[in-house]
Formats: sequence, structure tokens, C-alpha cells
Amino acid sequence: MEPNNENRVIDITAMEVHKVVSPPHRSTFQKLKNRLKETFFPDDPLRQFKGQPLKQKLLLGAQYVFPILEWGPNYSFKLFKSDIISGLTIASLAIPQGISYAKLANLPPIVGLYSSFVPPLVYAVLGSSRDLAVGPVSIASLVLGSMLREVVSPTKDPILFLQLAFSSTFFAGLFQASLGFLRLGFIIDFLSKATLIGFMAGAAVIVSLQQLKSLLGITNFTKQMAIVPVLSSVFHRTNEWSWQTILMAFCFLVFLLLTRHISMRKPKLFWVSAGAPLLSVIISTLLVFAMKGQKHGISIIGKLQEGLNPPSWNMLHFSGSYLGLVIKTGIVTGVLSLTEGIAVGRTFAALKNYQVDGNKEMIAIGVMNIVGSSTSCYVTTGAFSRSAVNHNAGSKTAVSNIVMAVTVMVTLLFLMPLFQYTPNVVLGAIIVTAVVGLIDVPAAYQIWKIDKFDFLVLLCAFFGVIFISVQNGLAIAIGISILKVLLQITRPKTVMLGNIPGTGIYRNLDHYKEAMSIPGFLILSIEAPINFANATYLKERISRWIEDYDAEGGKNKKQSGLRFVVLDLSAVTAIDTSGVSLFKDLSMAMEKKGLEFVLVNPIGEVVEKLQRADETKDMMRPDCLFLTVEEAVASLSSTIKYQIPDNV
Repeated sequence: MEPNNENRVIDITAMEVHKVVSPPHRSTFQKLKNRLKETFFPDDPLRQFKGQPLKQKLLLGAQYVFPILEWGPNYSFKLFKSDIISGLTIASLAIPQGISYAKLANLPPIVGLYSSFVPPLVYAVLGSSRDLAVGPVSIASLVLGSMLREVVSPTKDPILFLQLAFSSTFFAGLFQASLGFLRLGFIIDFLSKATLIGFMAGAAVIVSLQQLKSLLGITNFTKQMAIVPVLSSVFHRTNEWSWQTILMAFCFLVFLLLTRHISMRKPKLFWVSAGAPLLSVIISTLLVFAMKGQKHGISIIGKLQEGLNPPSWNMLHFSGSYLGLVIKTGIVTGVLSLTEGIAVGRTFAALKNYQVDGNKEMIAIGVMNIVGSSTSCYVTTGAFSRSAVNHNAGSKTAVSNIVMAVTVMVTLLFLMPLFQYTPNVVLGAIIVTAVVGLIDVPAAYQIWKIDKFDFLVLLCAFFGVIFISVQNGLAIAIGISILKVLLQITRPKTVMLGNIPGTGIYRNLDHYKEAMSIPGFLILSIEAPINFANATYLKERISRWIEDYDAEGGKNKKQSGLRFVVLDLSAVTAIDTSGVSLFKDLSMAMEKKGLEFVLVNPIGEVVEKLQRADETKDMMRPDCLFLTVEEAVASLSSTIKYQIPDNV
């Protein structure tokens, strides 16, 4: 960088320099305790117990474990009126969705209703969200069914498939609850927003394509999930297409999409789209029954078992050749359902200005799935569509989940024969309508505008899901996201700083065009923690900065020779032994070149480690440590006469 051409020789009087002091002494135990607290207990959940009598501590402890004890004593009939309306509303959506999503998971339709009965009751006691409506969801259903179907056929061995589904649900719940108990919720943060948007869009496409079997009336359909074999199966089976089924599919798809559009345009009419699936089921069932549609190529659900959830703990697999499969399936579906549930809960909590405890939610969803696996339920979580309806219907507490569960219970006990003639084509149309909302084009465009690398992650997740498989597409996207983080760690940003004329502010020369370099000074800022992964890179990069400065000085005879290398460490939040070695190596290299090596604003941890390593007291001398770049430049410049710009 060339200095201003108009230079003059002046004496710079040293300004007041503030000393860099060592942090207060703390023992290793205190440091470890603080680090563990910030890692696992950033919300400090025990602070509410401080200074409380034993009786109050026991009450607070019970309320922490069972949130229903916190709001339950103040529950009123006014709140119940709102909750019963929202509960009945989401039940009208949960019943047809439960049946549809169970078929998506290759499970008996009745299992979808079982999963809409017990889990909501468990969540109402343990959950902290007022708006989350619990039940089966499309993505988890798709992943569960596809992963298990790769090994076991749901048609040839339905009992074993059902056992593996319940076992996977158990391990999903165990994994989720463990994350909550061990305070390891940050693990799910590896599913970035870009990954989720791309994955859900890809999964929505796959789910919709899978419904072509029902929407076209195809009998022999491919078991593969990727887009190519699915479309190949569709167009190679044109002889199986049923015009009656296609006509019914078209009519109900138009109806469901129209009601969804109305509710999106006018949120007060939420009940239009909420009631549309159940109304579609009723109308289509009556039509098939009256016209004997099953004799004209329209497939129907058939007879469903009446009664409440039978116990299924004796069906769980904890050993044998399928143990690895159910653990893997449980972890994948557990992470996906947990991510969706917490994201949905936090979204609506922000709208109503209350807090949702992430770790409580993990425990609640985990316990819900563990209990569900023993009561003939498969993986459940908080679904966005049902939760949105619950929120718009005026839900006040988790009692709306209880109302929904009671409604499903009545259905299981008394209304199951009514679903015998429900056509599969309508269930397919309900699924397609539900997953269309997972394709978020505006969010994808926003990511494209903000961060092209994140958009690449989104595309990898999307195309990986539709062209390879659901789980592999997700794995590829997560891998690229982790690669991005590793690149940011191993290749931290370093910038050259210059002075903004008339101020003591120093900023990036490439960013602020008015900023000017200081003759004789190379001022660099490192904008990341320094550790073993990036120490070698930083050493090479700083050496290259020095070489570039010398090369530029050789071309420009008016530029003063380099005397000082100043490192601004304001953004260096941590350092390890490799980082300490980096500074020692740089200090010795500067000394050999006749340069002075100066550090600016190192934080407490960095100062402490450098002082311990500086046995000769050369690197951490008072004249090599400054609080600000301005003080460093003024102090060092006062010792010599320079040609500098007028405005410095």
C-alpha cells in the first residue's frame, strides 16, 4: 500500500499508553468448571434454586421436570375453551395425516392413529411448548420406511418390519433423551439451515413422486426412492394407470391445494385448510362406498383394527442381526425429528414471546418416543403443519394435545369401521399437499443471495436426496457443511489494517478505501482462534505479508522500510500450544530480520498462555504489548522520526 504522496517530517509525541495486564488468577479446576458450565449449561438452569428453601427447591425441581405442574395450577376454563377448539381442529388434521404418514412409512394405517394418541399425552406432561402439536411427520416417516425397506420387505415380512419400526423408534427416543440429559443438544446444530432446506425440499419431491403409485392407481411400483427409478416405473407401467383413480386424484388435489392457498392468503381462515383433509376423506369414502369404487380399480384402505394401542414392548429388538440397522435408523430419524420439533417449537415461542427450553424438549420428545415404541407407535415429533394450525386456532397450553389425543381415542374405539372404504388415492393427495409446503423457494433464494457456499450445500442435499437416497443425500450435505467449518478453522482470515484519516481507528485496507497504511508498519489482524489446525498456515501467511511489503517497498522508493509488524489479536478468542509456538517462532524470525514484533489487545487466556511460555521475557515485554493499534503506532513512532501522511 502506498502512503500519501504529500509527506512531511514530524516528531510524534507519545500518547498515554495503557498497560496490558494479566487476567485474575484462577485454578485449573475453576477454569475447567467454567468451561464445562459454558459448554453444557449455558442457560444456567440451577440459578432458580439459589437462595430458595428446601420445600421451594423441591417444587421448582418438580416443575422443571414436569412443566405441566408450572402452568397447571393456574389453568382456567377460559384457557380450556381456546384449547378445546384448537385441539379439535388439529385432530381433524391429525387423523387423515396419521393414516397417510403410516402408509408412507410402509406401516399399517392404524399405527399412524396409535402414534397420534399416546405421544401427545406424554408431551403434554413433559413438553415446554404451548403450540407444538405432536404426531407422525412426513420426513421421519419417509426416512424410517426407506431405511428399513432396504433390508426387510414390508409386504413379504410385515411383522418383522413392524418390529424393526418400533425398535428404531425406541432407539430414536433413547438418543433424543440422552442428548437432553447430557446437555448435548449442540450436536443437532450440524444440520445447518441450508442443509435442512435442501434436504426437506428433496424429500418433498421424493415423497410426492412416491404418491404417484396411489394417484395413478399403479399396482406394481418400484421399491427404490431415487427419482430416476421412480419415474421409470411410472412410465413403464402406463398399462396399469386407472382413469377413475386419476380423475379422483386430480379433483381432490385441486381441492386441497386450493384450500391451502386460501388459508395462506388469509390466516384467519386457517380452519379451511385444517378441515379439508378430513372432509376429503369423508367425501371420498362416501363416493367409493356408494359407487363401489373398489370394483372399478380404486384401491381402498380396507378394514382397520378397532381399539386402543396394544402393548409392543415384546416386539422390540435389542439383539440379533438387525440391531445395527435399528440403531442407525433410530439415530437418523431421531436427529431429523428432533431438529424439526425444536425448530417448530422455537418458531412459535418467538411469535408469542415465551421461552422453549431446548434440553427439556429433547427429553420430552425422547421419552415420548420411548413410551411410544412400547405402545405400538413409531417416530413422532412436532409437525409444522399441525403446529401452525394449533397456533392459528388459538392454542394457549399443551392441553390442546390432550384434546387431540382424546379425539383420536374416540376414533380408535368407535369410528374405525368408517375408514374401511377410504381410497388410497385421497391419502396420497393429502400427503402431496402436506409436503408441498416443505419446498421453500424464497428461503433458498435468500441463501443464494447471502452465501453461495451455503447454497452449494443446499443443492447437494437436494440433488443427493432425489438422485441417490434420502440418508445419503443428508450425509453428503452434512459432510460439506463440516468441510466448510474445517476450512474456516484451518484457513482463518487475516487482513491488513490501515488508519482512517483524522481518527485513531484502524480498519481493513481492502474494505475501507479511505484507510491508509502507516509507513514502516505492517499491521495485521487475525480473525479466528489460533490452534494446531491453522498455526502453520498463519505462519506462512504472515511471512508472505512481510515479503509482499518488502517487494512493494523495492518498487516504491518513497515508501519507508518495514520496521514494525503489529498483530491485532482482538478477534483471537483462544490459543493452544501450537499457537504459542507460532508466536515464539514469529518473534525469533522478526528478530533475525531486524523487525520489532508487537501484539495488540490479546485477551486474558492468550496473555496468560503466552506469559507462561515466554521464559526469556522477550516476547511479552511492556513495549511489545498494547491495548489498541492506535497506542501501538503512537508509542513506537515516538521513538523515531518518520515520513508519514499529514492526516495520521
